[in-house]
Amino acid sequence: MENLKHDWLTEGLIDFEYKKYILLAYLKDIRSRFDMNELYPFVSDLVFHYRNILKVKESKKLMYENFPESLSKADFQKLQLVYKKVVKDGEVMQALDDIITYALPKIQSTLDDGKEIYEFVEENIEIVPVGLTAIYEKEGYLFINQDNASDVSVYRYEITLFEHADEKYRSMTTEFLMNDIKNISRTFEKIKIDLTKKFTELPNPATYLALSRLKFPLNETILPVAKRMLVRSISV
Repeated sequence: MENLKHDWLTEGLIDFEYKKYILLAYLKDIRSRFDMNELYPFVSDLVFHYRNILKVKESKKLMYENFPESLSKADFQKLQLVYKKVVKDGEVMQALDDIITYALPKIQSTLDDGKEIYEFVEENIEIVPVGLTAIYEKEGYLFINQDNASDVSVYRYEITLFEHADEKYRSMTTEFLMNDIKNISRTFEKIKIDLTKKFTELPNPATYLALSRLKFPLNETILPVAKRMLVRSISV
């Protein structure tokens, strides 16, 4: 996918038809990803652009500062450069208003489609502990199994807590360890025991299984959705 530039709205030619073409090509590609049930990083990218356009819309100062600067006069004797902003309250601003008015509902509609897919995926995933529940849950293992298949994707996870302003946020990082096979003799509990023997620094690790009733793309959908579900379920 060719990403939409962060400053696509104000970069280059400010022309409604041109910007409309860029936006529609981008959204068409996003929707093609959604058709394959691929959610990330496409949803996050959409959210970024939606919020960015809102900021431009809600603040004329931000709109002004989004424009590039062009040299209007140079005083070479004093080595001073005087710049002027390339902003006029005429056709350019009207074109921007038209682009913003057109873009916001288009992006919102695509976001709604992504949200619908996300909710469908989440409804089909169950997060269950493997073995005894550990007291320390900030670090451990995450198993992913889809559609009752024998394949098991094994990850090591770590949850970090950070503060921003007056709010606290939790984020999860994962490291892929291996693909394993589940069968009658090799249960999820047996996989956990083997991990404990291999990685002795986690003698009694928190271990969770993300069990999906349906098959979805692993890296683009199942893993990020399972991570969000697990973070919500773990109290740090």
